[in-house]
Amino acid sequence: MRRSAEWMSQLDERIIEHLDDEGWASASTMHRSFCFSASEARIRERCRELSDSGLIAPIYERSSMNELTVVGDLYLDGDLDAETLPRRSRC
Repeated sequence: MRRSAEWMSQLDERIIEHLDDEGWASASTMHRSFCFSASEARIRERCRELSDSGLIAPIYERSSMNELTVVGDLYLDGDLDAETLPRRSRC
């Protein structure tokens, strides 16, 4: 069973699952996907949060394309409590 963090949203789950299924994607390609009703800007914002927490990562530096990390795989498998992950500071 997955253990999500309090700060995570349902959209975060969909992004992580999409990256698991597809291998990689950008906010733009996810926005165009039929399973995403969120705006491209919202998806990009959530991808930054997920990247800061180590669940996903840009394919290469300064890339808009993201992929699932080992941490993300552990989360999907239910082997990681996302509440223990770092979170971007809200200054």
